[in-house]
Amino acid sequence: MQTNEPVNAVVHYLRSPDGTITELGRIPTGGAGSGTFKPISGQPSAPNAFEGAGSVILSPDRRFLFATNGGDNSVSSFGVAEDGGLALLDVKPTGNAVTGRSGTAKSLAYAPASETLFVLHSFGPDHVRLMSVDGEGRLSLRLERYSVNTPDKPHRVATMVTLSPDGRFLFVGTTFDEPPTANPDGSAILWVERDGQPKSIASNEPDPDGLIVFPVAADGTLGAPSFHDAGGGSPFYIAFLHGRPDTFVVGYAVGDGIVMGNIDADGRVSFGPLTPINTSAGKPSELCWLSVSPDDRTVFATNFGYSNISSFQLDGGAPVVAKDPACPRVPGDGNFRALNGTVSSGPSDNWVSPDGAYLYQIYGNASKLVGYEIQPDGSLEEITSVSIPYNSPQGLAGV
Repeated sequence: MQTNEPVNAVVHYLRSPDGTITELGRIPTGGAGSGTFKPISGQPSAPNAFEGAGSVILSPDRRFLFATNGGDNSVSSFGVAEDGGLALLDVKPTGNAVTGRSGTAKSLAYAPASETLFVLHSFGPDHVRLMSVDGEGRLSLRLERYSVNTPDKPHRVATMVTLSPDGRFLFVGTTFDEPPTANPDGSAILWVERDGQPKSIASNEPDPDGLIVFPVAADGTLGAPSFHDAGGGSPFYIAFLHGRPDTFVVGYAVGDGIVMGNIDADGRVSFGPLTPINTSAGKPSELCWLSVSPDDRTVFATNFGYSNISSFQLDGGAPVVAKDPACPRVPGDGNFRALNGTVSSGPSDNWVSPDGAYLYQIYGNASKLVGYEIQPDGSLEEITSVSIPYNSPQGLAGV
């Protein structure tokens, strides 16, 4: 996990056979995080400062770990030893200048075939930048740059980037069609006036173009993007299934549920129906981060606004709610409010262990990383908790 503090560091944990975790150390990234500051909304202190996902990733061969430094728009690469120890190898700027208090580099995807690292930024026009990774983990910036803006949406806010398992398509999720302004209490405003009428700035709602797919060439360069109706408001997170490489799940921050989608060999995307969660606590739930169990049977979805997690079953066709919520609400310090007005601890990135036994969840406003034992019915039983920095931490990856 990265601390995302102004002097950024990656926190290294040891996971015991019983699922409990112990902090082993903090390794500086050589770059700057955004701290508690949230550049998307301008809030001086809020959890999930990036409004993104996948800021810490491992290469498939587990030789390298990559982390964004959102504060100064740079990326760090680490060598991973057999015992999991990390050694900083390189730090390079993404090529996007920092304007204002913080940069917005936030999400990573890696294509081992072309040794290309894709770096996503919240703000464009150059949302996606490319880096090459050599055999020693050293980084070099490439000249290519790509946008998810459209002629009528020149200021879109992207959330995460991920590759299809065959490496042929790059997916970008979005959350807003323009940066939100803030209410007096610091919470974001989702509605603007257009032609005398209120209009949601949540991406894909109402305009059906919130999911962006780029074809990927053999050398890592991207072709022209296609814009898709993602099936719900604010398609925040995209997670591919492990055993079905043409199938993925999308989590919707404003749509309040998940959808199963497919991509064919020609890049055509299709979606099933949205499976919603209970929104009686207020809309939107800000269902944002997803983890898919190794057997592809269960999806765990983080509800940023509700301070908890919901689980879904994937047996057969459309997802079915398993446990909603799957765990008790984790309270924060009482000072942060989500979009729906609820007091929230702002849970963000989560991660399921490779054996499918445990799930780990960041609760930034509660300064906790909580570990759960996954139960057969999709519920979660807390078994471990460690202290983390307040509001700023981002990203989880492990083996």
